Amino acid sequence: MRALWPMLFLAQPAFAVVCEKVEWSGASYSVCEVDTQTETLQLFHSDEAGQVFGSFRALEDRFGPIQFAMNAGMYHPDRAPVGLFQKDNVIHSPIVLTDGPGNFGLLPNGVFCIRPNGHAAVMETSKYAADDCRDATQSGPMLVIDGELHPRFIPNGSSKFIRNGVGSSADETRAYFVISNEPVNFHTFGSFFKDHLGLDQALYFDGRISRLFAPELGRDDIGFQLGPMVAVLP
Repeated sequence: MRALWPMLFLAQPAFAVVCEKVEWSGASYSVCEVDTQTETLQLFHSDEAGQVFGSFRALEDRFGPIQFAMNAGMYHPDRAPVGLFQKDNVIHSPIVLTDGPGNFGLLPNGVFCIRPNGHAAVMETSKYAADDCRDATQSGPMLVIDGELHPRFIPNGSSKFIRNGVGSSADETRAYFVISNEPVNFHTFGSFFKDHLGLDQALYFDGRISRLFAPELGRDDIGFQLGPMVAVLP
């Protein structure tokens, strides 16, 4: 199946963001591929006055119609980012290097990094300091690390939720944003990135509150107010 995936996208127009619904290994997923060479991928949290955007609609009200958006990291009750959040080279929330309770503290966790040239990378948190990121958001756990699933994932794990995350191609010119359309466990979700998309690096964004804006799929998910978000502007 891995060899067929790139051909699905080659058959699509070579512009914008390509989103598809994919059935794999008994579960359904929505996948949006962003060509970072042609599209402007950015992270968002709050405006110049410190007001948290909180929703896809707020991004559209501020910037006009967007092509794609997704929640992009965990956040506290006041919607402040959990761990690192960096926007336009300014760090608004510091990186967290220690373990802890919950999914975020299930080390290794990781960072989704958008470089000054617009390319996107997923990396372990420990590697962030040596990299050049324009925008960055920390989350966890890592789903795929150097081509292997996170060592703590259990094949028959009973904890199942709607989950979302991101993976990056080795050359950083493709970012793949995935949300499950039904509850899945970490092992199943990580395996989608590793075995179906064939990615060596992937990061978990969140569960329960996972949401997607993808007009191509008729998705404009609503619900609780969000913290960090990732989007492609016109």
